[in-house]
Amino acid sequence: MQLKVEPEMAGKVVRCPGCNSKLQIPGEPAGNLPPPSGLPPPSGLPSPDNLPPPTGGEAPPAPESAPVSPGAEFSFEQHRNARGGWEETDPANPNPWLALGIGAVATLTWYGALFPFAKGAYGAAPVDTMDYIHDLFYERTWVNYMETFFFFWAVAALYLKWQKLNHQKAAMYLDVLPAEFGQEITRDNVASFIDHLYSLPGRLRDSLMVNRIRKGLELFEVRQNNGEVSNMMGAQSGIDSARIGGSYSLVKVFLWAIPILGFIGTVLGLSVAIGSIDLSNMTDMDRVMKSFGNVTSGLGTAFDTTLLGLVLAMFLNFPMNALAKAEDDNLNNIDAYCNEVLLPRLNDGGGIAGGDTGGMMDTLVKAVANAQKEFLVDLNTLSAKVMEQAQNLDKRAAAHQERVDREFATALNLMREQLTASVTDSVRTTSEYMRAMSSGIQSLNNVLAQLGEKQIIIHQVKKKGWFSRAE
Repeated sequence: MQLKVEPEMAGKVVRCPGCNSKLQIPGEPAGNLPPPSGLPPPSGLPSPDNLPPPTGGEAPPAPESAPVSPGAEFSFEQHRNARGGWEETDPANPNPWLALGIGAVATLTWYGALFPFAKGAYGAAPVDTMDYIHDLFYERTWVNYMETFFFFWAVAALYLKWQKLNHQKAAMYLDVLPAEFGQEITRDNVASFIDHLYSLPGRLRDSLMVNRIRKGLELFEVRQNNGEVSNMMGAQSGIDSARIGGSYSLVKVFLWAIPILGFIGTVLGLSVAIGSIDLSNMTDMDRVMKSFGNVTSGLGTAFDTTLLGLVLAMFLNFPMNALAKAEDDNLNNIDAYCNEVLLPRLNDGGGIAGGDTGGMMDTLVKAVANAQKEFLVDLNTLSAKVMEQAQNLDKRAAAHQERVDREFATALNLMREQLTASVTDSVRTTSEYMRAMSSGIQSLNNVLAQLGEKQIIIHQVKKKGWFSRAE
């Protein structure tokens, strides 16, 4: 395992982040330091001196998990199968049940430490400061017990997160991109860098920095595109930031619940104080003074529960924000390392150096060809969609025309039937009328024939009235 050593650490004794053993950093200046392979190996780890150094453009041998012969060439699938799996655990969220156990033990320890300081009787005035603190945690209803337990549970969660942060910081000392494999990371030597990551101790390689670099290198091994690797790095940074921010959800719940419990204790204390007022017999002063004693005891409970809740919330808020700031700084350091060290060393063959006009033209032709190919693919897709829409419009127009023709034919047939029925009724009515008229004329002719030469005399009958008498 190789570690990065800063120049100011020369001559100091440091602790190895992999095996936790002590190492002596050589005191020479940074320019005269021996290569990392010359450092004494930590206890329990194999020495890297038995590995043959890389020569020319050959890739170094694979880790012990996948031994290969020098100079052997492997395809991507063979490298992938030889590396094995990579188990990635949650780097930010602590185990809530472990935090619960630690918080319960800490709560019992705290109450056990305060138990010997009880001096006054229950309800009496505290004798000294420790007696007051004892009464504050022991004699103020169940609310203070819950506040204390939530506080230590949250502190245990922050402690576990602090351990994870120290683990992330220790992984920053690893030399994850050794210069001996090459100053640039290309498609020819990227497998050597990935194999080096897989050879790191399992305790340290499962970290935010190593995991992000591994994902970037594996993507580069498949795609050989700096832009895609850069985009993936940015997306992974956002995922890690969201994961770290979400890991404080449980602690924020406790930070909200502790003051709320204090207010609940205030309500309970005021309820007890108001319920203890007894003014039914003002002549019995002993009874009245006892009633006022219960009132003051209830008010003390109300104020002490709120006081404890606010104090515990304040003591919890400072380490939580300090730890969040430290995790954000560590994440920023990982982002800076990826942007300043990893990405500049990636070489996908797209950059042309030294004024090579032919190579530049080849690159430009390839870029134009790729753009034209993508344009033709998009144009074919768009043409297919336009053709599909035109066919749908033709089908809809044909269906609409067929429906209109069908409805028009139905309406025309209905009008024809109604007109035929109306004309038929009119002809039948006219025929019956003409028949009746012919019968009447025939009857009149018969009457006239019977009359012959007979004359019909019409007599005028005079009207009777006042004027007829006067005549």
